[in-house]
Amino acid sequence: SMGAHQILAGRLIGAAVGLIGGVRYTDMSAFRAIRLDRLEALGLREMTYGWNLEMQVRAARAGLRVREVPLPYRRRIAGQSKVAGTVRGSLRAGAQITATLLRAGLG
Repeated sequence: SMGAHQILAGRLIGAAVGLIGGVRYTDMSAFRAIRLDRLEALGLREMTYGWNLEMQVRAARAGLRVREVPLPYRRRIAGQSKVAGTVRGSLRAGAQITATLLRAGLG
């Protein structure tokens, strides 16, 4: 249910996070569960598309225990994503995610 560009981008970002943070993630899903005190300690700044990436990199660097749990996923019932459903949206998100990766990875 994901486009080829989304799958490729996810793999590239996952590999980059592995190089930067030493932890390999299989997905950049927006679903996260974290204790409030741990979340606040991460000092997240990103407010757009890259927030989950920043969280993953900082969690890895902080040595937090991370467990990925596969969840079912299916196609949208109606409508089209404003981000992944258009080339423009994908490029904007990709630029923001790349900037976040560089900032979080180098910071």
